[in-house]
Amino acid sequence: MSHQARQQRLKEKVDARIEAATDEKGILLVLTGNGKGKSTAAFGTVCRAVGHGQRAAVAQFIKGSWACGERDLLAGHGVPFAVMATGFTWDTQSRELDMAAAQKVWEEAKAWLKDPAINLVVLDELTYMLSYDYLNLDEVLDAIANRPALQHVVVTGRGAHRRLVEMADTVSEIRPVKHAFDAGIKAQLGLDY
Repeated sequence: MSHQARQQRLKEKVDARIEAATDEKGILLVLTGNGKGKSTAAFGTVCRAVGHGQRAAVAQFIKGSWACGERDLLAGHGVPFAVMATGFTWDTQSRELDMAAAQKVWEEAKAWLKDPAINLVVLDELTYMLSYDYLNLDEVLDAIANRPALQHVVVTGRGAHRRLVEMADTVSEIRPVKHAFDAGIKAQLGLDY
């Protein structure tokens, strides 16, 4: 069989799948796993949405108050951010402080999850808030399930809860193969943050 014939058969299969995909709804995308790039992928999706003139909002759990290139860029393009700003839990070493900070960010995120004018909500590092019991799992899943019909949600973080994975439309697990930090190389401005 010639290359052209193989490509034509492939094209026909792809075209048939595209034609059969007729449902339109807000997608719940979960980016999980131990590899690097989950938040970066979520921010790429925000860039895509904003580039198409859509509105996006980002809740950052776990993240600290240090520089964040994505936040600096996207806030300048009208993307609101709610940032926990306490840093990693090993920095604060205070469950009460972390829970209060997580709840404050969650309150903003819940409002976004009710707003049909917002096309995309990113819940960055939400998985930790669920596994540490900083936020109520049922409340979070209910808010996501009852969002506006065409609103997309991206959840990032390691160890996504099984119920969140089951609820999701798309789940990508990012697997580590090699990481510069393991070789003693520090995080790099513009690449890592």
